[in-house]
Formats: sequence, structure tokens, C-alpha cells
Amino acid sequence: MVLRRVMAAAAALFTSQVLAQTYTSCNPLQTTCKANTALGMTIDVDFTQGEVNSFSTSGGTPTYGSDGVVFTVAKSGDAPQLNSLFYIMFGRVEFELKAAPGAGIVSSVVLQSDCLDEIDLEWLGADTTEVATNYFGKGQVTNYNRGEWNPAAGNQDSFIKYTIDWTSERIVWMVGDTAVRTLNYKDADEGQYPQTPMQIKIGAWSGGDSSNSAGTIEWARGPTDYTKGPFSMHMKNIQITDYSTGSSYSYGDHSGDWESIKSEGGKVNGNLNGAGSLTVTATADSTATATVPVVGLTGTVSASLPSGWIMTSSGKVRPAYSASSETLRPSMLLLAGPTIFAILAASLGDWRRP
Repeated sequence: MVLRRVMAAAAALFTSQVLAQTYTSCNPLQTTCKANTALGMTIDVDFTQGEVNSFSTSGGTPTYGSDGVVFTVAKSGDAPQLNSLFYIMFGRVEFELKAAPGAGIVSSVVLQSDCLDEIDLEWLGADTTEVATNYFGKGQVTNYNRGEWNPAAGNQDSFIKYTIDWTSERIVWMVGDTAVRTLNYKDADEGQYPQTPMQIKIGAWSGGDSSNSAGTIEWARGPTDYTKGPFSMHMKNIQITDYSTGSSYSYGDHSGDWESIKSEGGKVNGNLNGAGSLTVTATADSTATATVPVVGLTGTVSASLPSGWIMTSSGKVRPAYSASSETLRPSMLLLAGPTIFAILAASLGDWRRP
């Protein structure tokens, strides 16, 4: 197994293919971009109740059922994906997920910024015992040396809770209550620690598709045989806490340093304890290094709420006036009640008068 991973590493290292995930529509390191819509709160999304409009779709259409949201790869080109309409500036992302089976099939949960900082969790359909953890900074993949394989036994058999807890000082990846990996800021490759506002992307895709490079197919342990599909990944729920507050995040300069990020109407790290203490009952060592090519889920996708709309705690987006108007209606009826009754009484008196 280790030899195979070494071979995959070599193949991925020398591939020159330009891959989709390295794309960004506006890179704040190079130019001035529009502000990122901030979550600025905690949401708890129950996908067993159906879709929520705080996520957009791309690459295909996820479906919904009693197991939550389902991402199915049935043929070449399928890559169903959900993309948050908001960003978090440090935070915690927790979810229950059952990975997709199938050689070459990849299930992914990715946090990615407009300047291509990135934090990943990825599961291979050919491996029911591990999850790949990874990070990138500013889109620099260098020699793909930052990935690790971490234990996640039975990841296709039942739902497992996973957590990414991300602060300015460290990133913790968790499987259940076990911290399988911790990356401290000081231990990251120079200039590579993720520290800019992140969008959340969730989906499944085929790394083993014949259209991919040999290195990607080898890493995904493909090729993919679509006649054995369809292959489906399930996510039951997701809880997202933004450790900062405000309505939007913008880059104060082109450095990509977290200290330069500005919050409109709030504060970076203004909600640092918003998710409560991180419960860790055990730690686990990585099983091997993982040379993970930057592939799969699409690059930055337009993420913003409609003007004048707000986020609810269940992850639904609605007009800001809707809640207030609902509360105003009963009071308006109460205020108008005496007048209405007076008019009715007068009319009744006129009708009865001979």
C-alpha cells in the first residue's frame, strides 16, 4: 500500500495538467475584489428536511431523502456539488457523512478562499478505512507534500461525524471525537497556512475518470468503472460556526495575511468561542503521507446573499422584512379591531332602523 502511494506521489508530482480547483474568478492577491458575504453566526442545517437556499449547486444536481443530501456519480462528467453562499473567517465545520464507494470515486468537503487558501477532507471509494486531510496556501501546490492519510474506519458503512476546527493558530481535523491531525501555524510550510475567508464546498466526483491525468487516476485508485455504479455520497447534516462577526469580509491589501482582513459591521475573531470548547477524547497518528493532487470540486463559485436578505439559524435565507412583517400583522389587526367593530356596529344599527 505504501509503495502504491509513493508511485502515486511521483505520478502526481510530474503531471502538468492545469486542474479546475486552482481557479479563482478574482484573486485578491492580484487585484481588488468585491467583499465576501460573511456568515457571521452559527447555522445548523438538517438536510433530511430537504434543500436549503444558502447553498448553490454546480456540476450536477444533488438529491434529498431520509439520509440527507445525496451526491451521485453515475457517468463520466458527473460531479454534483453544493457551494455555500457565504464565507467564514476562521470557524468550525461539523457534519455527518457517509462516503461514496467505487474505485476512483472521491467524496470531498473543501474550505476554499478567493486567494486559494484551502482546507480539505477527502475519502476514496476504494478505501473504507481512511480519510485524506490536506491544506494549501495561496494556490501553491509545490510538491503536493502536505496531505496525510488518517484513520476513518467504516467510512462507507455508516454516518460518521467529522469536524474541521480552524483558527489563526491551528487547524484540527477530527473523526468522531478523535483528533486525527493538528496543524499549528508555526509548523505549516512557509506562507502556506490558510488564513483568509473561506467558502464551503461539498461534493463527489470521479478522480478515476479517463479524462483525468495518469497521476490523478492513480491517486484516486482508479480507473472508475461506471457500470458498477451509480456511486453516492450522503451528508445528513452540517453545523457551521463563523468565528468572526459582521456582514462581509474584504482584503485590506494584497498580502493574504489574516490581520489584513476587514469585517464590515463586525470583528475578525469576534465570535471565537461561538462553537464552544472542542471535545477531543483521543488522538490518532496518520497512517501515511498523502500526495493529493488539487483536483475535483470546481473553483470559486459566486457566493452572495440577495440584497436585503438574511440568514436564519437553520441555514435558510429569507427577506429581512419577512420576520418583522409577520410579527406586525397581529398587532395591526389589534389596533384596527376597535375601528372595524365600530363600523360594523353602526352599519348593523342602520340596517335594523325602520
